[in-house]
Amino acid sequence: MQTSTPRLSLTQLLVCGAAIVTLSMGVRHGFGLWLQPVTQTRDWSRETFALAIAIQNLVWGFSGIFAGMAADRFGAFKVILAGSLLYALGLVGMAHADTPLLFSLSSGVLIGMAQAGTTYAVIYGVIGRNVSPEKRSWAMGVSAAAGSFGQFLMVPVEGFLISHFGWQQALVLLGLTVMLIIPLAWGLREPGFTGSGVLKRDQTILQALGEAFHYPSFQLLMAGYFVCGFQVVFIGVHMPSYLKDKGMSPQVASYALALIGLFNVFGTYAAGALGQRIQKKNILVFIYFARAVAIGLFLLAPLTPISVYLFASVMGFLWLSTVPLTNATVAQIFGVAHLSMLSGFVFFSHQIGSFTGVWLGGFLYDKTGSYDVVWYIAIALGVFAGLINLPVKEAAILRSRPVSAF
Repeated sequence: MQTSTPRLSLTQLLVCGAAIVTLSMGVRHGFGLWLQPVTQTRDWSRETFALAIAIQNLVWGFSGIFAGMAADRFGAFKVILAGSLLYALGLVGMAHADTPLLFSLSSGVLIGMAQAGTTYAVIYGVIGRNVSPEKRSWAMGVSAAAGSFGQFLMVPVEGFLISHFGWQQALVLLGLTVMLIIPLAWGLREPGFTGSGVLKRDQTILQALGEAFHYPSFQLLMAGYFVCGFQVVFIGVHMPSYLKDKGMSPQVASYALALIGLFNVFGTYAAGALGQRIQKKNILVFIYFARAVAIGLFLLAPLTPISVYLFASVMGFLWLSTVPLTNATVAQIFGVAHLSMLSGFVFFSHQIGSFTGVWLGGFLYDKTGSYDVVWYIAIALGVFAGLINLPVKEAAILRSRPVSAF
């Protein structure tokens, strides 16, 4: 049985976890800046680049399931260590890939696996095991806000690196930067996972999976997370090119992505804090409906730098605010014994949505010369996600044999 005594101090946990998410999420948020330099240099279509990033998101989600299992079984430290090494290797490979296949293997497969081991599913597992339920949603919000700050911090840095060193050398420099994750991971070593001291659980992996996948609220959370992935990755990857096609300077896109990151710091923190006070599913419903409205108004308004910045600010506030709420709801329903694994499955649904959004954006652009259809799909999906989160039940699941909720 897991003890209720925190194994890591809250300060150590949040500082190290937030810094890891800042680096990992910050780097990947800027990949849209490479779309045009890469495709123009290699003479590839936008669909080629989009497919590689789509593969990245799909591999990230699929690998996250097994990264979560490993983190639940052996602790987060080893998983994060492996993820950081794969991240550096993938970025360097992305810089030197001269065929679509090699580009997909490096930017898609390697970086996707790396992100699985260095982002939310693994970090939230540590938080769930070491933070009391009364502070869990808030702590997850802090970590998600760190990922947003990483976007605000890293996107302008990546734009600077591309403009001053070229897109290839910029990727190599980022590969060196992500190696900073290794010493940070040391701060997340949990004593309960050292040596033979593996934590005892009252459910097997198969029992936990069977319970979750037969529970309607888990299925609804997964469906909503699919929509989240579709929207944010389509916008994050394709908006820079959408704006350039409309005659905007590259700086407008860089500032817009940075504003998304900045306002997401506030949005994710606020979502995590509010999740301790009111029903999380109601906040999720609001977020998805608000995204649909924001996209619709963005398309209706005259396109100017001001309208872009306003849209980026609003979307930023809503961007990753679903993350702490969804994961905290999973923890509240099922407990934390298998939280990293269950979060990995929920996130896999998110990444299927990411794959669909980023690939469909490139595919339909190449077919129609416009992103309009994908924008309309994003609006419809936002309404759908808001509706299906309404019946979610947040109460802890009733079991014939109780499992510790902490």
